[in-house]
Amino acid sequence: MSVERILLTGSSGFIGTSLVRSLMQNRISTIALHRRASAQRTEAAELWDPYAATPVSRPEALEGITGAVHLSGANLAARRWTPAYKGEISASRLTPTHALANLLAGLRSKPEVLVCASAIGIYGDGGDEELSEASPPGSGFLPDLCLAWEEAARPAKDAGIRVVHLRFGVVLSPQGGALKQMLPVFRAGLGGRLGSGRQWISWIALPDVIRVIEFVLRSGNISGPVNLVAPNPVTNLEFTRSLAGALRRPAALPVPAFALRLAFGEMAEATILRSERVVPARLSAAGFDFEYPELDAALRAILPP
Repeated sequence: MSVERILLTGSSGFIGTSLVRSLMQNRISTIALHRRASAQRTEAAELWDPYAATPVSRPEALEGITGAVHLSGANLAARRWTPAYKGEISASRLTPTHALANLLAGLRSKPEVLVCASAIGIYGDGGDEELSEASPPGSGFLPDLCLAWEEAARPAKDAGIRVVHLRFGVVLSPQGGALKQMLPVFRAGLGGRLGSGRQWISWIALPDVIRVIEFVLRSGNISGPVNLVAPNPVTNLEFTRSLAGALRRPAALPVPAFALRLAFGEMAEATILRSERVVPARLSAAGFDFEYPELDAALRAILPP
């Protein structure tokens, strides 16, 4: 497809910020949907309220977009999963996705593609099994949420828009996500494996995330689920050793599983202790070339000296 003007949600997050910068460097214009006005934004923007009956006051301003990228949702690991916070997690994903899909479906000139965030949490705990996009969903809160999240984009698909569900793994960047939270602990020499350390982590470096998003925007034959992970997942023990090695610090203070369960409750079981050995089968089949397929090289590249 010809990528000319991209609509974005979540452009102020650490992934969205990098995506906007890359699109602008490639001379691709962007228009962002924001909940609040700000004089500091560099990209064109429109206010929207996905929870309102009319999410955007000027839908005509969106005419002419060729694609859309939807990145939003409350942080899964921000706090314990109380019933109220689980409701917030769900609403922050399902309602905006459905509102955006309906908004795009109602445009006179519809975009060619909608790229929506999803997550590898859809597979549940897979143990040592290698999981691809063809693997069935798991059961529990996260798999059920991810299934509903992807289904929320159906109005766009029904309107003939190509919809891509990027199933995010652990995105590695010192600017955000899990790695940002881990760095102070590991730099202090207090890091170590979590639980048994045998659970698999499916990761991807932020620069490859941006390259994948731009790749699927242009690849007219890719639709449906796409695992957004590097081709070489590692165990938690391997990950902590690699991170400690990149920082030249020890990693000798493991955190037992029972302590994680006491501290974080259900969230620990569903995220920190869950094993996800996920591979990017569809990206590999499409010929995508990862810049950082190996963890050690990725950490060396993205961590400041």
